[in-house]
Amino acid sequence: MARPTDRTGPLAGLRVIDLTAMVMGPYCTQIMADMGADVIKVESPDGDTTRYISVGPAPAMSGVFVNVNRGKRSVVLDLHTDAGKTALRALIGTADVFIHSMRAKAITKLGFGYEQVAALNPGIVYTNCYGYGRRGPGRDLPAYDDTIQAECGLPAVQQQLTGEASYVGTIMADKVAGLTALYATMMALFHRERTGEGQEVEAAMFETMASFMLVEHANGAIFDPPLGPAGYPRALAPNRRPYATSDGQIAALIYNDKHWNAFIGAVQPPWASARYATVQRRAREIDTVYALLAETLRERSTADWLALFRELEIPAAPLHTPGALFDHPHLNAVGFFETVDSPHGAVRFPGVPTWFSRTPGRVAGPAPELGADTAAVLEELGLAAEPARGAG
Repeated sequence: MARPTDRTGPLAGLRVIDLTAMVMGPYCTQIMADMGADVIKVESPDGDTTRYISVGPAPAMSGVFVNVNRGKRSVVLDLHTDAGKTALRALIGTADVFIHSMRAKAITKLGFGYEQVAALNPGIVYTNCYGYGRRGPGRDLPAYDDTIQAECGLPAVQQQLTGEASYVGTIMADKVAGLTALYATMMALFHRERTGEGQEVEAAMFETMASFMLVEHANGAIFDPPLGPAGYPRALAPNRRPYATSDGQIAALIYNDKHWNAFIGAVQPPWASARYATVQRRAREIDTVYALLAETLRERSTADWLALFRELEIPAAPLHTPGALFDHPHLNAVGFFETVDSPHGAVRFPGVPTWFSRTPGRVAGPAPELGADTAAVLEELGLAAEPARGAG
């Protein structure tokens, strides 16, 4: 694994002390590592729970853990011991960012709340990753992706579409909240760059997902008095789904007037009329429009429709499974996947989705085994490793 001095990317030289677990916080700090930061993952002697939740090439190295903790250094500290606390305080003195996902009461009781950490390092950016923000009555509630999806309305939206409440098939709340924690931390670092001031930052899953859901679903409810119910009609139309073709399925969005007119001119469906001639008129009857399009797209093969839509520059795509992405020609052409050697064999990581002309990021390295870097990091600090179960 690259040592801190070997890192490249826009965050090279930045040190992050990462006390997060599961996915929200680790996804945030995984991106920091890929962008060049030295991310020191502080784990309990038992390790992050995600080490054990899916298949992996070795014990405590599940696929989920390996992906969201790549390129980090793992230091095992028992924060219930004086030696563990002493080591963490020393790390804090060298850091730019301190990020955690413990409940506020728990981390303060350990001696590492914001005021306690800022006393050690006034310029530090201290990021809290919570389920619910501390200013509300839910501040002490446990939160996971499923419960936050429910609280923010995602299963209710699914029920409107399918007749049955369900979670979406990805841990959306964790990942969107992780991205929110990332941009909040970066903004605080930008402020520090200009002023020298550190500060405390909070990113909460529920508030993040409420904001995320209400981007379009606030709709008429955003006005005072309300001009209509919350809910974006196009997204909630029952017929908004991949279209069946004569031999499969296809996704297509024949939506704005340019795309609509091109489609109608090329296909000339029998139902075409002035009734659907503008996006405003179509929006009023969007589910009917989807049903009419579905009727027409059944008439040709997926390949035929894709060829026509490419010619007309109408947004369209075939349906893929997540596994198919590993062989996607576009992703392979842009070098999206990076193969990294690890002690347990090669790992093909989904890579950095952004591009920088001067300071590109890259997959920072393999994920660490539990406590793999404890001795080395403590030696950098002039400390001895904890005895017994505290050392990795």
